[in-house]
Amino acid sequence: TRRKHPIFALEPASPGAPRIGVEWLDRGHAMAQSGPHGHQFLAVTYFERSGGSQRIGSRAWEVGEGDVFLIAPGETHEAGALGEAQGWMVQFSADAIEPGGDPTTFLSWQSNPLLYPFVRPSGGEVARFEVPADRRPEWSRRLRSMARELRDKEPGFREALRAHLALVLVDVGRLARDVVGQMRLGEQPVLAEIFRFIEDHYAEPISTKDVARAANLSSGYLTTLVRRSTGRTVLEWIQERRMAEARRLLVDTEESVERIGTRVGYEDPTYFARRFRSAHGATPAAWRNANR
Repeated sequence: TRRKHPIFALEPASPGAPRIGVEWLDRGHAMAQSGPHGHQFLAVTYFERSGGSQRIGSRAWEVGEGDVFLIAPGETHEAGALGEAQGWMVQFSADAIEPGGDPTTFLSWQSNPLLYPFVRPSGGEVARFEVPADRRPEWSRRLRSMARELRDKEPGFREALRAHLALVLVDVGRLARDVVGQMRLGEQPVLAEIFRFIEDHYAEPISTKDVARAANLSSGYLTTLVRRSTGRTVLEWIQERRMAEARRLLVDTEESVERIGTRVGYEDPTYFARRFRSAHGATPAAWRNANR
């Protein structure tokens, strides 16, 4: 069957190397010249210069300096209208992060803090973030270093590539925590207010009614607005914020699972363990052991 658009694959730079690529992205890039296309890999685009737009999925996005976009495998990408925008595209297969794992097992990514930002519900908003101005030189230096490692292939370049990629994805994960900032970029001030309240109160026993009251909305309208705009319910977002903090605490601290559950809003440790296992396919203790 003839495909509607080309699909780009990613090959390792040399035998035994991780499938990681870093390329300068502008309107002259082969992907920009190809029209609408798809990727078999995950991609992070970071723009050092603004101008023009790119389309991801069904939506066109204006491109600004410092913008970061996450593109999941299979999403339609069209970059022919970039105009003066220039930046970097980091391409990688999931097995570059989880060596030996199945790079196509999309649902398992939600248990990996470096891959989780690429997981979003069907029809969910494209992940777009803005790197603060004072961090942009660091992003540019890191991506140039990755490109140099790929070009020169000096001893140890495979390990260096993985290390650089991990640092990029750690920064992406930190940007992804600022859900309020993401909604502001989408010019959705009501959603920004909703997510600001969740951010400030997720560790408390809040409900949909509490969020609606804070945003001066009815519970019914709130539910419809959030589901239509994000593909998730308010309670799912509260749980996700709690789980994001739980993942951080499990990796970064020695606190007990029970204490972590309490800190993120679950007074009942059994219920916390059950919710965590439902979301990640592993108990908190097992997830901690696997991700350290």
